[in-house]
Amino acid sequence: MDAMEPEPATDLVTETAAESPETGRRPERTQEQGQSLSLPLPPPDKAVPLRPASKLLDLSRLPRGRGVRKLSKPVRRAAIASVVAAAVAGGVLVALPRSGEEQKPAARPAAGAPGVASSLAALNARVRTNPLDHGAWSALGGALVERGARGADAAFYPKAEAALKRSLAVRPAARGNVAGMTAMAQLAHQRGDFAATKRWGESVRMQSPGSWAAYPLLIDAYGRLGDPKAAARTAEELMEKRGGATALGWTAQTYRDKGWREDAAALTSQAVALAGTPREKADELLRAAELAWERGDLSESLGFYDSALALDRRQGAAVAGRARVLAGLGRTPEAVKAYRTALALTPRPEYALELGELTEADGGNGEPQYGVARAQVAYDSRQGVRGNLVLGRLEADHGDADTAVELLREEWSRRHGPEVADALGWALHRAGDDEAALEYARKATKAGVRSALFSYHRGEIERAVGDYGAARRHLEEALRVNPVFSPLWAPRAQASLTRLGDPPEGGPASMWPSRPVSPPAQGPAGRSQEPRTAEPSPRKKR
Repeated sequence: MDAMEPEPATDLVTETAAESPETGRRPERTQEQGQSLSLPLPPPDKAVPLRPASKLLDLSRLPRGRGVRKLSKPVRRAAIASVVAAAVAGGVLVALPRSGEEQKPAARPAAGAPGVASSLAALNARVRTNPLDHGAWSALGGALVERGARGADAAFYPKAEAALKRSLAVRPAARGNVAGMTAMAQLAHQRGDFAATKRWGESVRMQSPGSWAAYPLLIDAYGRLGDPKAAARTAEELMEKRGGATALGWTAQTYRDKGWREDAAALTSQAVALAGTPREKADELLRAAELAWERGDLSESLGFYDSALALDRRQGAAVAGRARVLAGLGRTPEAVKAYRTALALTPRPEYALELGELTEADGGNGEPQYGVARAQVAYDSRQGVRGNLVLGRLEADHGDADTAVELLREEWSRRHGPEVADALGWALHRAGDDEAALEYARKATKAGVRSALFSYHRGEIERAVGDYGAARRHLEEALRVNPVFSPLWAPRAQASLTRLGDPPEGGPASMWPSRPVSPPAQGPAGRSQEPRTAEPSPRKKR
């Protein structure tokens, strides 16, 4: 087949074949992963579909022409009866199935059936009929990106790239092929190439400022590239041009990245209330659930996940998030089953990594799941997806730390976001270079994100260099933000606090001396010779 021609319609809509690490094909799903996709949900009285009315915002009081900014407490706490009514009328209070009823997922669309597959077939027929229809090529490429993203199947991305290149060859970007450029931004975003997402998105914004579809991609790309100011400006533009649930949701994301958790939760609640379609509502419920999880509100997070799944039973991210919460609640068998369901729906390597750590924390062997994660990263990489971040995290904790450092330094050369800074700092710590690790840990935590994992990593690194007062503060912060942030690492954070002992009588931990009076001996390259799990040396009284 010509490299620029799409595959026949029957090939485009058929499920892609599985590979394995040995053959270069897609990693096989285990029998357990594919056994059942049913997710029993709690009865309606257990769901938490909407935050209290006092958390909702009055959009009429936001400054016109300047977008959404940090809100004062009176505005933030204003109760809006009309929004509550809209939330109920719009279906936010999702009626969940009764307890005990068997839950069955929607069937996967078959080739030629209504849905994504038939759309791909129709678009494929259009481009065969008229190969100079740049709009049809763009639509086909965008549909392939969407198909790959929904099922976490990166095999669709090379096909999407071929279709979009044909669209841009027929009508170049310089001649205003906005649809082709937007779809290229979507493709780059799904592949984790946020610099390319930024380039394509900015081209769309420059040529067609009213094309709002590129704005969410730009907001996320700016955030991941470490430019929160540009993300906030773009969110303001989206609010002015588009408004509604999408603008509110992405503005909430910029608030979250600044550490304004209460404001982010309030905006997300309004986004849920104003969502106009089930898909949009499910996406905003997912955002609300993730925010609740990050601040350690497990019951509310679980309610949001359940409500999202009631709208979209095959939303893999919601299934994995639900597994995360169940693990935090100590419901390990249910969490394991939910993780396996998530991997069957959307086989993302981070889900396999989390399942491996849950298994390890429960006394089992996590290595088989770590192998699944490595195989998935390798498969995705062959389709142009960048997996350095998740693979670096995996290698730092469960493999070779020096390999992790190499992977994450390469990722840092591409983007300076807080998640990469945290991962690189932790990898350097695991490799024994604590002084360099601390530099990156500070970059990750000063960005504003209230992440329990980031605080834990920084606390452990500070403990390793002997900065015991700061170590205690950050370990306490990690457990205060979310005491069950990880089944494997949260208990270790508590153990490290125990080893540090109680703060001096008569003052909080912040009054401790920042460093011991007699620092540990230094070895080659300035590395501490104190064992990494040793007790802190005694301090002298001031």
